[in-house]
Amino acid sequence: MPVEARLHFRQELQALEEQALEGLDMVVAALERTLEAVLHQDIELASYVIADDDRIDGRYLEVRQGILSLMARQAPVASDLRLIAALLDLTRNVERMGDQCVNIAKLVPLVGREPPVEEGILARIDRMMRQAISQTAQCKQAFSRRDVQLAEDLVRQDDEIDRLNREIFSLALQSGDDRDAREWGATMMLVARSIERVGDNAVDIGEQTAFVVTGLFREFTDASHPEIESSVVH
Repeated sequence: MPVEARLHFRQELQALEEQALEGLDMVVAALERTLEAVLHQDIELASYVIADDDRIDGRYLEVRQGILSLMARQAPVASDLRLIAALLDLTRNVERMGDQCVNIAKLVPLVGREPPVEEGILARIDRMMRQAISQTAQCKQAFSRRDVQLAEDLVRQDDEIDRLNREIFSLALQSGDDRDAREWGATMMLVARSIERVGDNAVDIGEQTAFVVTGLFREFTDASHPEIESSVVH
């Protein structure tokens, strides 16, 4: 590839990366609104979260089409292919994170405007969501900096989300005989599950960060077993 064409290719790829990472900013905003909708039983805000997901979906399609168009016009080398593969995976995770916000927002009207709230569950939902917001911001930072250590730290945060998810499940099972309380508890279990998936998506993006840097793909949960590393791209 001529030097000038190569420079133009790198500039276009960098612009696509920036667009993809901006998608994570959209997710952070969606998560914050979703949390407010759940904590305050704000049905109108929940409706906004659902409608605004079109922007996140649009960003996913925009970046994906841009990458496919760039590859059709240019011949990327192996290191470029690593970044391209990682960006396609990143944008897919961004789209899924947005979908989880929609899933939660759709649950808000189902419990009514004054549900029988159990404060212990709601407090854990709050902590889970704030942890997921932190993870989402951190996975963006890790990818943009190509910081593998920061990416691997996402697992530690995800463990906290998993622990809170288990606690919510346990508390929901103790809702007693009141039907409304049981239904609210079951709904919060679904909310917690969606938040847990957002954390998993953030870890996936962290794994792609390591792939871009090292050319090796491995799941961070298997980090103590380096022999599991696979998909080597030089």
